[in-house]
Amino acid sequence: MMSGVTSATGSASCRFAQHFVVCGLDTETGLEPEELAGESFEQSPIRRSFRSKVLAHYPESTDRSPFNRDAVNMLCMPRGLSFRSQTDRRDSRFHSFTVARDDGTHSYGFVHMYYEEVTSAQITAAMQTLHQMHHVEHHSTSSSSRSTSSASSPSTSSMDSLVSSLDESDAASLVERPLLACLGCTVGSFQPARDTLYVSKALCLLTPLPFLLAARHFLSQLHQAVTSHAAPPLPLESYIHNILYEVPAPPPGRSLRFHGVQGPIVCQQPGPEELPLGDYPLGEAFSLLGVENLVRLLTSVLLETQILLYSQDYQRLMTVAEGITTLLFPFQWQHIYLPLLPAPLHHLLDAPVPFLMGIQRRDGAQRSTLELSNESNLCFVDIDNHRVDPPEDLPLFPDQLELIQEVNEVLLRFGLQPYGGSTTTKPAPAAPPCLSSLVLEDLMEDRRNGNLGGEELAVLERLQALARRCGGGGMAGGKTLGRAFEEEEEELKAAKMNVQLREVFAGRFTSMFGRYEEFVIHSASDLESWLGNREGTSNFDKGSFLSAQPTTHLHFLSRFLETAMFSSFVDSKVLSRWADQEPLQRVFDRRLERERLYNTLEDDPGNRLYRKCTVLHESGHWEAPLTSPTSIILWFPVQAMERRLLKADHTAIHPHLLDMRIGQGRHQQGCFPRLQADVLAQGHHTNKILCQSKLLDPSPSAVTQTQRGFVEGLLRECRVKTRHMLMERMGKESVELGQGEANITGLQENRLIHSLCDLLERTWGHGLQLKQVSRMDGQADGRGTQPNKLFVQTMSGDLGEVGQARAWIHLALEKKLLSQHLKLLLANHDLIRQLYKPYAFLLCEEEREQFLFHLLSLNTVDYLCFTRKFTSISIPYRVVITPMKKLSIAMTMSNPWVCVSGELGDSGVRQIPKNTQEIIFQCQNLGRLSTLQLGQENSGLLAKCLVDCVIVHNEITGHTYRFPCGRWLGKGVGDGSLERVLIGQLVSPGGEEDSGRWTGTPPEQGSPPQSGRTGSLGSLSRSNKLSSAQVQEDTREAVNNLVKHFHKAEQERGNLTALLCGEGGLVRSLEQFLLHGFKSSRLFQRSVFIWDFVEKVVVSMETADQMGDLRESTELCDSLCHYANAINASPRNIGKEGKFQLLVCLGVRDRLLPQWLHLLAECHLTAVQYEKSALVRDRAAVHTLSRVLHTLHEFPIALETALVKGVDL
Repeated sequence: MMSGVTSATGSASCRFAQHFVVCGLDTETGLEPEELAGESFEQSPIRRSFRSKVLAHYPESTDRSPFNRDAVNMLCMPRGLSFRSQTDRRDSRFHSFTVARDDGTHSYGFVHMYYEEVTSAQITAAMQTLHQMHHVEHHSTSSSSRSTSSASSPSTSSMDSLVSSLDESDAASLVERPLLACLGCTVGSFQPARDTLYVSKALCLLTPLPFLLAARHFLSQLHQAVTSHAAPPLPLESYIHNILYEVPAPPPGRSLRFHGVQGPIVCQQPGPEELPLGDYPLGEAFSLLGVENLVRLLTSVLLETQILLYSQDYQRLMTVAEGITTLLFPFQWQHIYLPLLPAPLHHLLDAPVPFLMGIQRRDGAQRSTLELSNESNLCFVDIDNHRVDPPEDLPLFPDQLELIQEVNEVLLRFGLQPYGGSTTTKPAPAAPPCLSSLVLEDLMEDRRNGNLGGEELAVLERLQALARRCGGGGMAGGKTLGRAFEEEEEELKAAKMNVQLREVFAGRFTSMFGRYEEFVIHSASDLESWLGNREGTSNFDKGSFLSAQPTTHLHFLSRFLETAMFSSFVDSKVLSRWADQEPLQRVFDRRLERERLYNTLEDDPGNRLYRKCTVLHESGHWEAPLTSPTSIILWFPVQAMERRLLKADHTAIHPHLLDMRIGQGRHQQGCFPRLQADVLAQGHHTNKILCQSKLLDPSPSAVTQTQRGFVEGLLRECRVKTRHMLMERMGKESVELGQGEANITGLQENRLIHSLCDLLERTWGHGLQLKQVSRMDGQADGRGTQPNKLFVQTMSGDLGEVGQARAWIHLALEKKLLSQHLKLLLANHDLIRQLYKPYAFLLCEEEREQFLFHLLSLNTVDYLCFTRKFTSISIPYRVVITPMKKLSIAMTMSNPWVCVSGELGDSGVRQIPKNTQEIIFQCQNLGRLSTLQLGQENSGLLAKCLVDCVIVHNEITGHTYRFPCGRWLGKGVGDGSLERVLIGQLVSPGGEEDSGRWTGTPPEQGSPPQSGRTGSLGSLSRSNKLSSAQVQEDTREAVNNLVKHFHKAEQERGNLTALLCGEGGLVRSLEQFLLHGFKSSRLFQRSVFIWDFVEKVVVSMETADQMGDLRESTELCDSLCHYANAINASPRNIGKEGKFQLLVCLGVRDRLLPQWLHLLAECHLTAVQYEKSALVRDRAAVHTLSRVLHTLHEFPIALETALVKGVDL
């Protein structure tokens, strides 16, 4: 329903526009060269850039509302003034820009640039003089080069000073002297008598919201009024006053119609349930880059890499930048955002923080000409050549292929080719809709607002058809009625496409983070305490969230959770307990509530299906039913937006005649008049400061202050990041106590180390003067770093320079030498000063030392980042067999061998040389080591050895693994085993100084407590000292550890073999259970093992079966006998201990262990072998243990090859 006429009488935030600005040539200051334009003085003066000025801006600057003239001027005319003659093309151009204030808010600028004839005789004469000087200098240089003499040329550092140095007679002689014809001066020459000089001028409108189309139409109409033969109905001051003070911003969910010079203009603002305003054409962005490239760019933005856009067209830079940021909903970019970076601000390319910036491509320039100090984390976007070069190791966006397919379908539905590479950008409209009749204009307004009935609408449609048939026969200088309707339809089509494309991406984030609220941690009871502990607390349970996600999404999500935009999003959620919720988050949360209402969120996010966004046909029917499990409902946004554009809800006050002085505001075709400042300054001076950001100040003091802020930010980030890594690795309590053990693996470790590499790259790249840093690596006193460096360089030919640098960081961190190595690299102070600019972080001594100290704190924890990331490299391992020294028994082994196994595979059998106790071999990276098989040949009773442990040393990372044994290896001793399967523990992080030797017993740090016994697993030779309660508790704990293992995310699980066979594992606890109450009589005249009892039970069952006396379940008895016989028939000589261990592992894997336990307890031999107080004779204890073991049946247990090798089951 139409409301009455509205006006903007409130604050500036309620107005459509904040400022109107005119930038151009200041005839009073004359021609000043644009020193930072990067142009050569060998160019003709008419092809050079000159400094522009702000000629006028309204409202005027006040103490409450200061206006940053320099910043606005830079952004309105980034390359300064440009001149043209009547023979050159003088097309008008449109571009926009945005500025982020220090408080996080944005302002938008829309610029219409055109060429205006120079009427100042002083400027014309100055341009002619510069041409003549250029001509003389060009010929003197040519003559000097031909005569091979070095003639000095006059300085051109200040053109104005050269011009002013000529007296009138010299100037007159230069004017009268004809220019000599030459090839170098023909192009771009200028003669006042022959040529007309034009200079660029910019009209700019500054708004608080991105009203792209409305602002573009207003400025285009304003320019059309200037270039028209006929004067506009009202002075231009009336229209500018109207847009600044009388046109409000449309309320949320409403549209507004206001009047420009030539006709009405409509703008709208989405409602509170819709996505925020986004006027920039996403279809054009997708056409410029292609769908796959844009998704890759979006991934880089989400992961907060450094984004650099590159194009000749300013508006293309803004189109891509604004398009990609609107797709971030519900997240927001938190870092430097300057899609249009003027030349005076190019020092910001050194910023060691994430940024999204755009720079203009010079004619013929390539990427190699840019001086970028750090490209390791840079996503370079060459818009004109349709290329996106992301940083190395960029993960895929979740469900990327399906997302690309869905976006392609949307683009094709609107008639766009989705693959990019061929796009045409429409030029700025030459003229706005100009109607020859007020009746036709009123009809168009009524049609747009839905006020025409059927008969009137039919008449208008016939008029429209007639206009279309007339083709180009419209009014001179204007557009045909048909063309006006076509443009209106194109704008509506682009707006609808924007909504549908944005809804597709919003649906992706709804699917990925639909249950994010369940993982938000509310640890503080009030706002003050939360703010006080904000840096040291975690507001989101990242581990639990990642464990619920599909495996294919983890690479991306694990890194995204570390970004500032996600942290800010979670912080806003926590703050919403005490303050109003952020608008974007409120919209997102309401969408999630609606999804839950219609049950479209999956119960199992880890197995979610890709769901397309359901859109509406023009008829208003759904494309997919509401109950479809593979679609996300797109509600009313498209229809609501279309309704607002076709029927305005509000109408602003029309422009009207102001109280102006007589004679002012007269129309002069092609020349923008000098506006009456007193008339345009009558509004309320309540506008917010436009450009408060310190980044936009190019003065040396401001640049120094900005770079100092970057240094402090890097140090603060290092402190927070290292603290976070320690807390993640050790746990908060362990950090406070100064102790702790590594407890994270794989995914979490990768995301932490990746963020550290990114920080180090940005720190080392800050203020770097040379793109290649190999000189620093070669000249720095880093002799201690050379082994690591040489190994990394020989790792793989697939690693680039960035990859090798990150591999070096991973290796140094794993060896706990990162801080030490970096300190060595920084020891050459002269070289550092030579390579870096004065403001660089590495030249700030105090901050540099604190940085290294924070990195040194990482030595308190162990990392396996290099071992787990570079899995295909070849690593040398050293294996040392240690006998039990305290028994003084000589070690005699016959052809001993080892086979080392880890997370990534095994080494195969490695024969140990004769008369030695160690071997060094090289094989593909095994990852973290888990088991070791130690064996020897069957060479009689003399080949035996009591082995204390086996030590395995990684010669690259310095890690040492200890595989405890404490048992005999040989025939006739112990259980007669010739092969042992040992479980390893990482006992020492090692160090580079230890990589070439191993002496003595390794430190016990990190190693589980060992009993130090010389008895045997499953043997009565070990004294039974544990109480029945302790035995049962140990068994429950062993099973509980296995259950917890499987409830962790797959990529976060530890070593299953250690939980089964290691110290405190299931095998050891069942041994304790079966040893409890075992009688000490010797049935077989030798040491008795549990396996002896199992074999006796098997023989008894087989005999009873043959006699027909078997009372137990035949199937269960057959299974126990079959497994025991298969283990005995194995060619491996693993001894009785190994056989019992294998039986337990196979029973757990095949879900038979609880039933076997009942068979052993009910066998008649049990009463003979055990005391009455034995646990195995206690039916309640056996029943309880059986129930506990049953909990393992729901988990898939996969055994290592080292355990089951040689057993055919």
